[in-house]
Amino acid sequence: MSVATVRWSSGCLYIIDQTLLPTEFREIELKTAEEVWEAIKALRVRGAPAIGVCAAFGVLVGVRQQEAKSTSDVLLVVDETADYLATSRPTAVNLFWALDRMRNTAHNNANLDSSALIDRLTAEAVEICEEDTRRCRAIGKHGGELITDGDGVLTHCNAGSLATSSYGTALAVMYSAHESGKRFHVYADETRPLLQGARLTAWELMRAGVDVTLICDNTAAQVMREGRVQLVVVGADRIAANGDAANKIGTYSVALIAKAHNVPFYVAAPLSTFDFSIASGDEIPIELRGADEVTHGFGKQTAPEGVKVYSPAFDVTPSTLIAGIITERGILRPPFIESIAAVAGPQSATF
Repeated sequence: MSVATVRWSSGCLYIIDQTLLPTEFREIELKTAEEVWEAIKALRVRGAPAIGVCAAFGVLVGVRQQEAKSTSDVLLVVDETADYLATSRPTAVNLFWALDRMRNTAHNNANLDSSALIDRLTAEAVEICEEDTRRCRAIGKHGGELITDGDGVLTHCNAGSLATSSYGTALAVMYSAHESGKRFHVYADETRPLLQGARLTAWELMRAGVDVTLICDNTAAQVMREGRVQLVVVGADRIAANGDAANKIGTYSVALIAKAHNVPFYVAAPLSTFDFSIASGDEIPIELRGADEVTHGFGKQTAPEGVKVYSPAFDVTPSTLIAGIITERGILRPPFIESIAAVAGPQSATF
């Protein structure tokens, strides 16, 4: 299973509009930095790695939009566009990681003329995209070994091809196991309030021929109690230096349920999702979403007019609940402060 969630072709940026899935598959072109910002904010493109890739290409969109002629103009537009796109969503660290790479590439090549500099920036954005695909494939290879024939695997939200450049993180584990011939079953939480599990994960897995059952979020405890689930694999939007992991709201609940039923809980994420600068999940900014996503989900009113709403987009799962973090360099195990420190640094920047 692989779809080009974000695509750069002939100087143009295209994404799959994920707000239309699963009933409509449509690719749209983002022609301005404002359209890139809106696409990220409105979840037309979502998933930490995919957001980072889109933002990297978004810098190029900004440069072309402003028709920067001189090297100094290009540098100015890169900085302005990166600053602007960084305001779209606060939690996914890949966004800031990719924008910093584009910014650093621009200033490290300030000796080039404008045309050559734009070419260099384009090459960097393409490399960020291709690098993400390599990371995802490696995550799948390492994580796929955790699944055995007959297992039930539960996942929350969507961490598949649609959340990355292709192949996915948490779903890469399942794709790899499926490709190796293993027979297992996936339980996909619907993931309220925007139903990424129902709309996206179930759609992806069915297209790939992976056996999947959709469940309501509040069914997770029951399927574990019935012995249907042998491991949980989820993605992440930011991971702190101690292994605390932010992921879609509801993930923390799943981790607590898994702990209560002695089901190992794994997080799958590339090293670009780690924020080595923060000590714990207490420092991870949590995005708050609008009330309409809860009270008027998909255009239908389901709550009293004027009711107060609290809708964080993410929660943080403490590292004490995590059995392992599946990365492109292998599975990190507790104590996470030590295992994460071992992969932090320059070697984590590229793959």
